Amino acid sequence: MRVAVFGVGGVGGYFGARLAAAGSEVAFIARGAHLRAMREKGLVVRSPLGDLHLAKVVATDDPATIGPVDIVMFCVKLYDVESAAARLAPLLGSETTVISFQNGIDAEDRIEAVIGAGRVAGGVAYLSASLGAPGEVLHHNRLAKLAFGGRDGRVTAPLQALKAACDRAGIDAVLSPEIEKTIWEKFLFLASFAAVTGATRHAIGPVLADPVTRQLFVDAMSEIAAVAKARGIGLSEDAVARQLDVASKLAPDMKASLLHDLERGNRIEIEGLSGAVLRLGQALGVPTPVHAALYAALKLHAPGRG
Repeated sequence: MRVAVFGVGGVGGYFGARLAAAGSEVAFIARGAHLRAMREKGLVVRSPLGDLHLAKVVATDDPATIGPVDIVMFCVKLYDVESAAARLAPLLGSETTVISFQNGIDAEDRIEAVIGAGRVAGGVAYLSASLGAPGEVLHHNRLAKLAFGGRDGRVTAPLQALKAACDRAGIDAVLSPEIEKTIWEKFLFLASFAAVTGATRHAIGPVLADPVTRQLFVDAMSEIAAVAKARGIGLSEDAVARQLDVASKLAPDMKASLLHDLERGNRIEIEGLSGAVLRLGQALGVPTPVHAALYAALKLHAPGRG
């Protein structure tokens, strides 16, 4: 199958490399020094699950040089959704499916607003990874999992083909009939994890060890659970408790990608995380004072230092 990875950060680089190493035809759409390094030296993945070096990869900044593919793994940052979606047209054949593997809850709608309805599937990536040197992806622990599915629950041929390709690559992947629920379950954890570690400038260990910041994290998740309920998303009653348990099992030095970006002076995704919680809460009449405060604390950092 033909796969285009649009956005070769930690998620796109890691899973794209695993698929390519197992025989899928993968093209990487990247930019800057990362693209130059991939063209010159290939793509390196350093991972507790096994290192990987693809000496030769198809890498470009121009989707028109690739042509139609079966699957687009859409992995750009939330602040780049519209500009990246506007460049998808050359990749889209009659059966192409675009899967958003992003952190927010509205990326699928935003992509569809650009390319049209019916082409976009939902996806979730469970991975802590970042870029090291140009052309290098650093995977930080042994968790590496994908979930994806049609927004209407349908199982289509492209989605089945991607699941089979993941199986061949040894990627833990789930073809979910309830991807919207899965996206919100991750968002409940991720948006709170990102905002709290970002606002405190501390990894998850110190956050959970202190009773005040631990409660801040719980309250942030609880607000998202309330917004999800008002939105009609069927999260379990113990969703917050289960995600707190997940957090307690993370390495104490684990940081959200937002905090890594903040420390490097890069742009951060706070508009699509706490900002989205705040806007949805206002629209649905659900109070979100914790995320309002976290959003206010981080908003001025959104453009980065550059």
